[in-house]
Amino acid sequence: MQEQVGVPIAFLGIEDVPVLYANHFIIQHNQNEFILSVGQLSPPILLGTPEEQAEQARQLSYVPVKIVARLAMTRQRLSELIGILQTNHATYDSKKRE
Repeated sequence: MQEQVGVPIAFLGIEDVPVLYANHFIIQHNQNEFILSVGQLSPPILLGTPEEQAEQARQLSYVPVKIVARLAMTRQRLSELIGILQTNHATYDSKKRE
């Protein structure tokens, strides 16, 4: 039986990568991987009366989402990500109640 050796990992250069705001997500999958697209949507500026704003909104053919990242991962890694997000969400909520 081969002995397994654990080697620590370090996230290098993490402070050099900008933090981007994300408010829209799309996930696609095929048989081997999941692809998560992360984007920013900024609402259009609509000015004037409520009627004028409604008319301006009707004139829009779409509101663009700027993609800031696309991540591909296996099902196992997606499950790990879901677990990490759930744990951090619960930790955040418990600290807010204190």
